[in-house]
Amino acid sequence: MKIVFFSAQPYDKVFFNRYNNFGIKIEYYETHLGLHIVNVVENATAVCVFVNDKLTADVIAALAAKGVKIIALRCAGFNNVDLEAAKTYGIRVCRVPAYSPEAVAEHAVAMLLTLNRKTHKAYNRVREQNFSLNGLLGFNLHGKTVGVIGTGKIGKAFCKIMIGFGSNVIAYDLYKDAGLEALGVQYKTQDEVLQQSDVISLHCPLNADNHYLINKVTLAQMKKGVTLINTSRGGLVCTADIIRALKQGQVGHLGIDVYEQEEKLFFRDLSENIIEDDAIQRLMSFPNVLVTAHQAFFTDEALSQIAQVTLSSIDALAKGEGPEDKAVILV
Repeated sequence: MKIVFFSAQPYDKVFFNRYNNFGIKIEYYETHLGLHIVNVVENATAVCVFVNDKLTADVIAALAAKGVKIIALRCAGFNNVDLEAAKTYGIRVCRVPAYSPEAVAEHAVAMLLTLNRKTHKAYNRVREQNFSLNGLLGFNLHGKTVGVIGTGKIGKAFCKIMIGFGSNVIAYDLYKDAGLEALGVQYKTQDEVLQQSDVISLHCPLNADNHYLINKVTLAQMKKGVTLINTSRGGLVCTADIIRALKQGQVGHLGIDVYEQEEKLFFRDLSENIIEDDAIQRLMSFPNVLVTAHQAFFTDEALSQIAQVTLSSIDALAKGEGPEDKAVILV
């Protein structure tokens, strides 16, 4: 069996080769999957893709014509895949619904602490022998109200960490988690979470209903000077509106590990290039904004689980079996 692997990074090859105990031939391509590259797929049972690969109806039709039977997402989100088209062409789609949710939750907390206590600025100052504390004032997380939108596995892990800080944790989700409620998390309406929180962290999947969840209307509902963290999907935040809110002081701190136009930027070394995206350049110019390049998932444990689940799912589907975890299968 052969897999054609797109958006491949050096670390992908390390982990997928390490856990390939199925005798699968893997053909790696650094480019993202799209109509421009689909012709390289030959005699493959499956394609393996990541968050910025675009599985449109046209791409899926081309894959079906090539005899591809499986689309394997090595991530949890699937907003980049036309599932109806996959169903029409009889292509199975699988994903990794949960890979070390603690990894993403811990990165969200790292961003929050960095922005609040300005450790990145302090590090640079001290290296220049500047030991002044001016401009480094932060605030206690203990006693602050932290709002969490989305309490799936990642959101739940984030809630538990913030409870450990002594924060008052409130949350919004379509489905309440009794375990979190037992720990003291209070579920409220989305409007109440937006209005009452000192810190808001997004942990929900991107879909048609919550695209641009953070926009000029919802931003206006928030406390002035709110801290906003997004380690979920870039499309949850309207970039133009968040820039305006930063300029007005409505948002006091912004930490983003995802960006709505990230497919043109992230996972690449552009240090010698002129970046034409004015919005990301504007965001990075703010002293109270922290941008990381979709690295929240990037731990040894998470990459190990991604490789193992993806390969075992492909093997099971190719044999006509279904993975034990039904959440793995989308179509």
